[in-house]
Amino acid sequence: MARRMLEIDGFEVVAEAIDAAGALAAAQEHRPQLVLLDVQLPDLDGFAVAESLALGDFPPVVVLTSSRNASEYGSRVGRSPAQGFVPKAELSGPALAALFDATSQ
Repeated sequence: MARRMLEIDGFEVVAEAIDAAGALAAAQEHRPQLVLLDVQLPDLDGFAVAESLALGDFPPVVVLTSSRNASEYGSRVGRSPAQGFVPKAELSGPALAALFDATSQ
């Protein structure tokens, strides 16, 4: 569903992953500018994946998402190298674009 919504809003989605290992492999292969990363992954959480991505040679802008609100994660969102957090209920192309544009300035 997120893929369709983002493509409708003009994003090119180059890969999807169902777990942290797949996300890290896809990021290494495709070197995306932006990664939408679910906090709740089956193997590692999104915070750990964001940290790994930030250490890479070509770190993408990472936006975390979850069915929970950011406040439920305490200070972990702010300490994360992710550039933002968007609850799944508020996820949209314009919301991602705004975070991506803010980091590009």
